[in-house]
Amino acid sequence: MRTFFLFLSRQKHLRKWMETSRWARQLAARFVAGDNLPDALATCQRINAEGITVTLDHLGENVTSLEEAEASRDAYMQALTEITKQGIHGNVSLKLTQFGMDLSLDACRANVEALVRQAAELGNFVRIDMESSEYTDRTLDLVTYLHSQYKATGTVIQAYLRRSRKDVEMLSARGIRVRLCKGAYLEPASVAFPHKADVDRNYIELANLLLESGVYPAIATHDERIIEQTKQFVASRKISRDSFEFQMLYGIRRDIQKRLVNEGYRLRIYVPYGQAWYPYFMRRLAERPANVFFLVRNLLRS
Repeated sequence: MRTFFLFLSRQKHLRKWMETSRWARQLAARFVAGDNLPDALATCQRINAEGITVTLDHLGENVTSLEEAEASRDAYMQALTEITKQGIHGNVSLKLTQFGMDLSLDACRANVEALVRQAAELGNFVRIDMESSEYTDRTLDLVTYLHSQYKATGTVIQAYLRRSRKDVEMLSARGIRVRLCKGAYLEPASVAFPHKADVDRNYIELANLLLESGVYPAIATHDERIIEQTKQFVASRKISRDSFEFQMLYGIRRDIQKRLVNEGYRLRIYVPYGQAWYPYFMRRLAERPANVFFLVRNLLRS
């Protein structure tokens, strides 16, 4: 099922139909906080009221022109401005292919640097997401450069990649904040662990490493077993709950989200918005079969 949905995520004709279909948009509303920034900000305000911080993600990857990349940069700069103006407890996350990585490395760097500079001036933070493995080295090179200049940035490490331990060690040594996730792209076995058990084991090892030697790591998972093991590790090492945070996706496992907050853990919700939601939506279905079953149940009720 995972491979099937990841295949669908790359189908351009299906994407065009889905993103212009009112029916399909209603399905995506489970995971996407609206088509525009005001909708997303209103959602962030509601989440903040529950004692949860946010990270805003303006959806749209693999742009096809530098003009689109500049428009993405401007949308993010507006989001950062509004976050500050409205007193929202949150930051932003972006993908480099949305800022022009496939078109011009120099243009992409300039776009991202403008945003990170603005975040530093506002006392905020930019998370640079990780995409498929073909972008890993370029992403880490840019993150380390921007962090050396402004400090106001961090990145994401995917536990299913075989290289990730070395990357975590490098980033931790440089004082760069890491969000740890499992990974949501289709990769060859030479690059990524093909079996869930191996991915889970590596995730736990990397999480423990980050909790002991990282800088305010983000443990991004909906896996209850991993969450419980993280709690046990933190308690056994007497690690402060203020020194890390859990992260979860908007619309997924609200029950766990509420429980974590009630137990006194820090939690941040990843809040995506925008009209280019199709690839993100398909990866959410690929990650967790329960998401598919949720949508089917709601369709049967309608």
